Amino acid sequence: MATSMQKLVGVSQEDDEEEMEMDVKEEDDEDEENGEKQIAAQMMIGVDEVMPSTSSSDQFQYQPQLQEQVSNQSGGGGARRSRPLEEKERTKLRERHRRAITARILAGLRRHGNYNLRVRADINDVIAALAREAGWVVLPDGTTFPSRSQSSPAAGTSAGMTSSSSQMVSQQIPPPPATLQGVSSGYRTTVEYNACRMKGVFMPTPSHYDLSSTAPAQSLGVVADGGEQTERLPLIAGSTQVINDKQIIGLPTKLPERDFAGTPYVPVYVMLPLGVINMKCELADPDGLLKQLRVLKSINVDGVMVDCWWGIVEAHAPQEYNWNGYQRLFQMVRELKLKLQVVMSFHECGGNVGDDVCIPLPHWVAEIGRSNPEIFFTDREGRRNPECLSWGIDKERVLRGRTAVEVYFDYMRSFRVEFDEFFEDGIISMVEVGLGPCGELRYPSCPVKHGWRYPGIGEFQCYDQYMLKSLRKAAEMRGHSFWARGPDNAGSYNSQPHETGFFCDGGGYDGYYGRFFLNWYSQVLLNHGDRVLSLAKLAFDGTCITAKVFTGGIKQPVMLLN
Repeated sequence: MATSMQKLVGVSQEDDEEEMEMDVKEEDDEDEENGEKQIAAQMMIGVDEVMPSTSSSDQFQYQPQLQEQVSNQSGGGGARRSRPLEEKERTKLRERHRRAITARILAGLRRHGNYNLRVRADINDVIAALAREAGWVVLPDGTTFPSRSQSSPAAGTSAGMTSSSSQMVSQQIPPPPATLQGVSSGYRTTVEYNACRMKGVFMPTPSHYDLSSTAPAQSLGVVADGGEQTERLPLIAGSTQVINDKQIIGLPTKLPERDFAGTPYVPVYVMLPLGVINMKCELADPDGLLKQLRVLKSINVDGVMVDCWWGIVEAHAPQEYNWNGYQRLFQMVRELKLKLQVVMSFHECGGNVGDDVCIPLPHWVAEIGRSNPEIFFTDREGRRNPECLSWGIDKERVLRGRTAVEVYFDYMRSFRVEFDEFFEDGIISMVEVGLGPCGELRYPSCPVKHGWRYPGIGEFQCYDQYMLKSLRKAAEMRGHSFWARGPDNAGSYNSQPHETGFFCDGGGYDGYYGRFFLNWYSQVLLNHGDRVLSLAKLAFDGTCITAKVFTGGIKQPVMLLN
């Protein structure tokens, strides 16, 4: 995923440089044309001033002066021509710098903001995307106004596209396939696609912020000379554009606010207790669970969510899976005509907020950890955290001949095969994949067992030998082998940012080493998520897959894969 994004950014930067060079060349041509026009104008003025006051015989006296004046003004180089050359060089440098910044902004928004930007998008498209996300309406001509306004300021009361010279032949295009509500399909009609290719004209893909599923859709009619309407195209808001000598006029209507009241249905799932399955992989209280499920069914709940603990299913030996308790649980859910959302939990349960049971990692993994504690995350003082496996062993065959990601994949594939009938019947509607401590894609930087208390900043967890090996390799690739270390001034678990030399204003985080280290540290996290989710998509092909990320104390399922 990261590699494909870098390629996309590289293409965008090359295109931007080519466009910049063309713009500078056009400016050069305009300067030369303006200079020639100015010289010609001065010549005409000089002749006009001479003619009324001289006779025909005296005109020859002024011709040498005119020729000398013209030669001084249009001579080869001079002070006048040298100054524009310097200005052009400075303009090129400024344009390169500006376009490089724009390319980085666009790359960041494509990668992290999920904005639907064109490859040749400019800063105007960025501003428009940000404004739309903030709830504003941005028309193709740049007119911007709040979405709560009663009417669009654009003029015009009818929609149409007419051709004044030749009849326009339109191609009938089938409508796009139905998609989830609130998710743009990215479908564009022929006119919209052609408009996007034109310089200075951009018709964005309809967004759920601009259109409501309940409001009548605005449309654009394509009308030939004979008056017969040949195609109906969607139009986001009232506007007036000219494309290929054809005028597009939009109908201004009241735009909806950003709420989801118009959605037809919101599914509700209830999380089952963490200890619903005991360490023997049996139902802890079958009768009590059945009563609770019947109560949920009576209040029209759609289904339940349950953790499938790695430490229970594969507890005693590698690739020996016991799904008995989950088989019985899933049968009860199906008999009550409920649905399931399942969590692949590869972390330890116990010791965190909300944990009322203790479910460790598999026993055979703990045995490996006693002989090789480097498989766990480690802080600067050398304290291990057995809550989950270090991401440094994702590609290291230290788990009885398997890597960590191979262990996760084998577990997920066993689940998919064991409960195939529940997938085929649609009982299992979603699978959430655990990616770290508490199932979240984050480092275990704030462990309570190591003395952390809110609002401490925590510590870096990169001191096991496998993470340090990755850091050393990255530092050598940068040509700075002495960077193969963690920050020595980042404080302790309960420090405040301003108390450290690394996180304070203007601290080490903003230096060359700091930026290198933080980039490597975050990239290891992203690479781990990419690996596990790619294998999850392979194991659960055709099923909705999600993952949890940690956003300031809020757990949000994201990264939906189908």
